[in-house]
Amino acid sequence: MDFYYLPGSAPCRAVQMTAAAVGVELNLKLTNLMAGEHLKPEFLKLNPQHTIPTLVDETGFALWESRSIQIYLVEKYCRAENACLAERLYPQDLQRRAVIHQRLFFDVSILYQRFAEYYYPQIFGQKLPADADKLRAMEEALGFLDAFLDGGQRYVAGGDHYSIADLSILATMATFEVAGYDLRKYVNVYRWYEHLQSIAPAANKNTEGAKIFGRYFSEK
Repeated sequence: MDFYYLPGSAPCRAVQMTAAAVGVELNLKLTNLMAGEHLKPEFLKLNPQHTIPTLVDETGFALWESRSIQIYLVEKYCRAENACLAERLYPQDLQRRAVIHQRLFFDVSILYQRFAEYYYPQIFGQKLPADADKLRAMEEALGFLDAFLDGGQRYVAGGDHYSIADLSILATMATFEVAGYDLRKYVNVYRWYEHLQSIAPAANKNTEGAKIFGRYFSEK
């Protein structure tokens, strides 16, 4: 299946790790946003929002938004082939699934959003100085994540196996790391991060892609 992506993108990396977890091979289609490739008519036919990541499966079905893609990959390609793994990645139990959803929504609307609000003005566009209020908001989000992992929780949505929420947030946290933020300030987060890096499928692709994104910081 075709996967329109950029390696530096945290959402794209989350999908790559999920695909590796379920055993799906992606046909990588590098999409140069700076060159406007996402605005070409053929891409707009696939995704009118012209965003990445965008997945097109073997039936021609197109889907975007990384967390939606993660769920789709597990439901379609893993549940029939490896129900036990699918149950660990995205359980059927409504309460377990609800917590995973909450963590995914937290990632997209709070954790990565506040990272972007703090760091993007410093590395893109006018390259503005750091904003203390936005730093506090970002660190509040990290504090929330630290609380989710309190009490020795091994995974962000609980349980005894990583879920798709862990993979999504792992991609986000790798981006924090290449930004130069010291994750050791948050003991639970750092413990979880070190563990996930050692067990997540395609964790090397996540690390490599984050380093590509990190080049923006070296150019500040």
